[in-house]
Amino acid sequence: MSFRDLRNFTEMMRALGYPRLISMENFRTPNFSLVAEILIWLVKRYEPLTDIPTDVDTESDRVFFIKAVAQFMATKAHIKLNTKRLYQADGYAVKEMLKITSVLYSAMKTKQLTLDDKVEEDNNKFKFDLGSRISDLKAARQLASEVTSKGATLYDLLGKEVELREMRTAAIARPLEIDDTEKALKAAIKEVLESVEKTKDMLVNGASDESSLDAKIEKKKQELERNRKRLQTLQSVRPAFMDEYEKIEEDLQKQYDIYVEKFRNLCFLESQLDEYHRLEQERFEEAENNMRMMQNKLREEERDLMRSSLKDEDSDMDLPEDEGSDSDIEESRPSKPRPSHNGIMAGRGARFIGNMQGGDSEDTEDSQIDVDEDDEDDEEEDEEDDESKELEVDSLEGPERRGTGTSRGGSRPPHPEDSDNDF
Repeated sequence: MSFRDLRNFTEMMRALGYPRLISMENFRTPNFSLVAEILIWLVKRYEPLTDIPTDVDTESDRVFFIKAVAQFMATKAHIKLNTKRLYQADGYAVKEMLKITSVLYSAMKTKQLTLDDKVEEDNNKFKFDLGSRISDLKAARQLASEVTSKGATLYDLLGKEVELREMRTAAIARPLEIDDTEKALKAAIKEVLESVEKTKDMLVNGASDESSLDAKIEKKKQELERNRKRLQTLQSVRPAFMDEYEKIEEDLQKQYDIYVEKFRNLCFLESQLDEYHRLEQERFEEAENNMRMMQNKLREEERDLMRSSLKDEDSDMDLPEDEGSDSDIEESRPSKPRPSHNGIMAGRGARFIGNMQGGDSEDTEDSQIDVDEDDEDDEEEDEEDDESKELEVDSLEGPERRGTGTSRGGSRPPHPEDSDNDF
């Protein structure tokens, strides 16, 4: 098996229209299924109505299939195939299948050539290529113009034929004079000799010009040599200022290195400064966010405290109801005015709540003493400190203010921020 045979086989199968793409690597190892498929397709392409067994599962089926294909190609196409190589299903099988594909490919190629020739003949009958005959058209046009011009001049000359005929006949009838002829010939010879002399002079002048040009070229070459020698001497001689120039060049290089280093440091410091400003901005924004969160948290805590204080007031209001009746609570209200409890600021406007109840101060003081004693007993039982006692007394006084507030028209409870004045 050669690479050229395998390549030709794949190209021929592609040209014949085989539906599957055949790679050159398919036949590195035996591939009987692909060989069987190609043989069946080639047989069908050669004779579409033939009947070839396609079962190649067992060894006997494969042998029968190879024999049937070889027999068919031998009888129909007169192509002798080696069945052993076909059964190997490798590169040697490609050589055998190439015999069939080459016959089909040559037939297809000749058919295409005949079709192309017929189409070309048909086209040549009715069409011709103008591009190849453009030059002929130009020549024909030029000749036509020359024919017209020559015809016009010939017509003019024929019109003068009447006058010229007389002159021609007179010249022919005149006898030939030898002297005049001799003079004309001498004049012509003289003109030819003068032209020859002029040509000789031009040749002599050309030689002199050539010698002068050679002299000039030699002079230029000598000048070129002198200039080259001078250039070499100038290159070999070191100028007086060369040392200073090299020293200044070294200093310039050092200064440039310093400049580059400082510029690099400056760029680095600027980048660091920008990074620092960015971090500061992020910290500032983070601090603002933390502050905002703390404010929100404090507001939430204030609201929770307000709710808890309202709940405590409600619970403290329930205690006197359990101990005595509403009339006892009304009797136990003190008659002393307390501005911190009576005047309460809440919300945007100020609302003042006062005690509208009248009565003897002694009764109120006795009731207050009773309430304080009850509170002290409760405090001893709960083991609370003095601050909690005062808070409880104020909580007992809260229902009195709430009662007076409700008698005025159901006012709202005092704001928790103003309740700090009770202490």
